Amino acid sequence: DVQLVESGGGSVQAGGSLRLSCTASGFTFDGSGMGWYRQAPGNGCELIAALWSDGSTHYEDSVKGRFSVSVDNAKNTVYLEMNSLQSKDSAVYYCAADPAYQASECRLFGNWGQGTQVTVS
Repeated sequence: DVQLVESGGGSVQAGGSLRLSCTASGFTFDGSGMGWYRQAPGNGCELIAALWSDGSTHYEDSVKGRFSVSVDNAKNTVYLEMNSLQSKDSAVYYCAADPAYQASECRLFGNWGQGTQVTVS
């Protein structure tokens, strides 16, 4: 079974930083794509960063230059480094074994982590 486990969320003041981790079992990021998504109350599921199987990345415009994705294949873990956090970044953040998921809600299908709350005040 594929399992994704996120960690690293929390509360931070505006301008601060957080690093989220997503560790996989039953699935390897090496050669596979993945995505970081977020969903705030009343908002749809938003892809904010994608890591494609060729190693290329894509960022949603609002996080470009502030967020970055990296992968440690030895640990089978993907990271989302978030800097210059703003209140609008507050949401539940998810990792998924799909960089191209499209639906109004996160976690309707596919393999997802449990989510981690990020609150920026």
